[in-house]
Amino acid sequence: MLWQAPEAEVFALSQANRISQIVWSPLAQGLLTGKYRAGQEPPADSRAAHSQMNTSMNLVMNDTTLAAVERLRPIAVQTGHSMAELALAWVLRRPEVASAIVGASRPAQVHANAAASGIELSPDVLSAIDEALGDAPVRRPTPAPFAESGVTHR
Repeated sequence: MLWQAPEAEVFALSQANRISQIVWSPLAQGLLTGKYRAGQEPPADSRAAHSQMNTSMNLVMNDTTLAAVERLRPIAVQTGHSMAELALAWVLRRPEVASAIVGASRPAQVHANAAASGIELSPDVLSAIDEALGDAPVRRPTPAPFAESGVTHR
């Protein structure tokens, strides 16, 4: 939900060539579960609360994304799904996506994540999600690695 650049960069090519995508971190390091809230300390048992585990949290957790996630909360309630189920169903809705790599620290999270695979989101819900996300997602293609430094990868 927060990193939509692949939809602009590679999804059409993937579909044309019958290549599937595997999405990494569809819950944005746990941010899309709704457990992190603006103005509150992260839960003590979360990755954001531990300096050895939160190294990539700064890529996704900021005021803009926290506000967007907060706007998703009523949509999840309206649909009867958890925040994680809503986010995973959103990712898995695309025919180009074969799978999503999710992490879990408890068996209940594994079951909840798996349950999302059977959820279909209506066009109205998808529109509400897009509106709630606003400008938070990265939607444009990204520059090649090292492009600004002049270093090329071979």
